[in-house]
Amino acid sequence: MIAIPVALGERAYEVVVGRGILDMVPEILPDGVQRVAIVTQEGIDVEFDAGVPADTFIVPAGESAKTLSQVEELCRGFAAGGLARSDAVVAVGGGVVSDLAGFAAAVFHRGIAYVTVATTLLAQVDAAIGGKTGVNLPEGKNLVGAFWQPSAVLCDVGVLSTLPAREWASGRGEMAKYAFLGETLPGLPGMSLLDLGLEEQVARCVAIKAAVVAADERESDRRMVLNYGHTLAHALEAAAFGPDARWDLRHGEAVAVGLVFAAELAHRLGRIDDARVALHRKVVGGFDLSADMPAGASAEQLLSFMARDKKARHDLTFVLDGPGGVEPVHGVAREDVVATLTAMGCAP
Repeated sequence: MIAIPVALGERAYEVVVGRGILDMVPEILPDGVQRVAIVTQEGIDVEFDAGVPADTFIVPAGESAKTLSQVEELCRGFAAGGLARSDAVVAVGGGVVSDLAGFAAAVFHRGIAYVTVATTLLAQVDAAIGGKTGVNLPEGKNLVGAFWQPSAVLCDVGVLSTLPAREWASGRGEMAKYAFLGETLPGLPGMSLLDLGLEEQVARCVAIKAAVVAADERESDRRMVLNYGHTLAHALEAAAFGPDARWDLRHGEAVAVGLVFAAELAHRLGRIDDARVALHRKVVGGFDLSADMPAGASAEQLLSFMARDKKARHDLTFVLDGPGGVEPVHGVAREDVVATLTAMGCAP
């Protein structure tokens, strides 16, 4: 078992990574909790005793569940169940569940505690850590939300054995991102995540994210590096929200494409060389992921979504590799973005 601290002063907490640790749920609840609301999804086969009375709320699967109406439904259920301000929400599931449950906890009674039992690889290495909660709008992904730190996160890698192949791919996309983010962080020398066992892989990704979050909790600048590969990834996901969507990409699959796009864009801007682009493709391939742009993708449509990205400051902002490592770059020219997208197979 490995405990990784997220050093945020009075909001500090631990992420516990191990195998067969679900019986720790009562231990990670904050002091004084007398009742919990468990938020989860159908088909999540995770059993534990919370140690206090619990009401269970089932939310729909998929990104389409992340809506303001679903948050309202949860909060009304919390109220009907008598959840007090001193009680807690327990999110049991992947990133959709932690985003929804965390945001509902952030706004119910103007903020109550929540803990997360992460059941997907994506949630364990990324989505459940750092306190970013939120829901989607038709105009883009995660545009409404709050920074609301959990009280604890439990990552039992034993529950991952039943994940379908594409859910593994979704988590591995984030792992590929951390392969680059860990290179320059103090105290976290770069090493190949592919050479580690699963528990150590998860713990290392958590440690990298914890270091970034501790340095920049509210994403004023440094924390933006956690969105490496995500500007295009979120655009690809947003373009697939509508009824006429032409592709189906899990989050990590979209991040894999986004990482290679970011490398190609950085190369076009003269920030990195051919060998560094090749390394991005090698890492993505090493995690059994594809870097191919989905068939039918339009550069103009994707550009419109990227312009709404949360990192943007009325310009086109990307997290890009460079001589000093991965960092936010503001004011990227539209022409360079379109040229990179079309070079990767997008229609104009």
